[in-house]
Amino acid sequence: MTEAARATGRGGGLTLGEAAGRWVLVAVVLGSGMTFLDSTVVNVALPTIGRDLGASLEGLQWTVNAYTLTLAALILLGGSLGDRFGRRKIFMIGTVWFALASLMCGLAPDIHVLITARALQGIGGALLTPGSLALIQSSFASEDRARAIGVWSGLGGIAGALGPLLGGWLVDAVSWRWVFFINLPMAALVLAVSSRHVPESRDEAATGDFDVAGAVLGAVGLAGITYALIGAGGRQADLAGVAVSGFLGLAALAGFVWTERRSSHPMLPPGLFANRQFTAANLVTFAVYAALGGVFFFLVLELQTEARFSPLASGSALLPITIIMLALSERSGRLAERIGPRIPMTVGPAVSAVGLLLMLRIGADASYVADVLPAVCVFGLGLACTVAPLTATVLGAADVRHAGTASGVNNAVARAAGLLSVAALPLLVGLSGDDYENPAAFGHGFRLAVLICAGLLVVGSVLAWTFISSDVLKEAPEEPDSVAKELPPLHHHCAIVAPPLQCNAEGADRKACGPAAPGPPPPSSRRDS
Repeated sequence: MTEAARATGRGGGLTLGEAAGRWVLVAVVLGSGMTFLDSTVVNVALPTIGRDLGASLEGLQWTVNAYTLTLAALILLGGSLGDRFGRRKIFMIGTVWFALASLMCGLAPDIHVLITARALQGIGGALLTPGSLALIQSSFASEDRARAIGVWSGLGGIAGALGPLLGGWLVDAVSWRWVFFINLPMAALVLAVSSRHVPESRDEAATGDFDVAGAVLGAVGLAGITYALIGAGGRQADLAGVAVSGFLGLAALAGFVWTERRSSHPMLPPGLFANRQFTAANLVTFAVYAALGGVFFFLVLELQTEARFSPLASGSALLPITIIMLALSERSGRLAERIGPRIPMTVGPAVSAVGLLLMLRIGADASYVADVLPAVCVFGLGLACTVAPLTATVLGAADVRHAGTASGVNNAVARAAGLLSVAALPLLVGLSGDDYENPAAFGHGFRLAVLICAGLLVVGSVLAWTFISSDVLKEAPEEPDSVAKELPPLHHHCAIVAPPLQCNAEGADRKACGPAAPGPPPPSSRRDS
């Protein structure tokens, strides 16, 4: 009898001291690590992809945004499917889907096929990523659960750190297509381990309808606005198409809000926003992650376009950010517990904004040691100061029973912020077409984009100082009865592994919750208490 068969059911009793528990950890680390790698290696390959496929800057925007769009729109639904039909089953389906979409990406003959495949990858990611931490929660004994999450977090951080290096090496040594092909052996190993060693689990109490209407309206709304923003920046923009797309996007988002307010099982429960601290933390999240999404899209392109760094060198340039966040995020979280999150969430974005201003020195004759390293180090220090307190505030502002829901909502806000940032910034700074191959033109646009992103970080800092309370982490909030009645029971979409949160399935242990490895924006950072 396999370990999977032996430990089925809700709430397993595995430990890290036995082989069965270690096999489960191997499966979830490899599965989530595959998505972490993909989210960091693709940006490094963008200039090479553009040249090889003859893509415009708009095509590169969609290469990033197609994945983010479907992932952001469907990740909460993916978590609910796992709880209803089996977390291991949906985790494995997501792995297969992600691998097949990765194969399609690697074989793409043109940019249009690549964009389609990236959107399919996002669907696979939405099925795969919620299940990784949920499987730890449902499989491990309570006394070993936090330790297992800590090991998962640390190994995931290593995957995030290696992503840019691996991506740069693959582009330099082999081909950008191997950025996607590398997912295939990883997926095969995940499936082999999961089928034999990972126990199945589901929430037997899960009832009610899935919020399919909310997911569809959210996806259509984000897609319409994204298409309008990217299309408006083209040199031969179809203004009528842009206007229609923008109108449909706004109408769909209005329909999304209406649907969520009326749904008995909303994907994005409006009642959570009745809490002022939760709303404020999500506003800070939107401002900060919009800045991060723009910076990481533009910086790697700038390093390869104007500064003439190789893909490997440009990927390596970001490594200090990951190292700083891995080293300091836990301490930052503990500081926020001691003095409250208001000051760290105010200082952190401001410090990151200073780091962005230092990036204005990056140009045609940029030196890594003199121009790039100081900027990314200061930027990373600010992020390390920000992410863990932001995570703790979102969870601390929500009732303990709804910590997983709060995590998922904040995740969606962060994804949407990055999506819209990558769509809007080239339009705002006047870049389009093949400008990413024109060093002077792209360098000018890069510096304007950096200033806008620095402004967004300052906005996040001001919002934190104005609205975040230093006492929000001291005790759990008492929610109004109307809010508690509106929110669905926390038995679904338990673990959201993306920026900026991860949380245990039942939401019962805040110490097992912390920042997850961000997706396209910052390299991994996590807090484990």
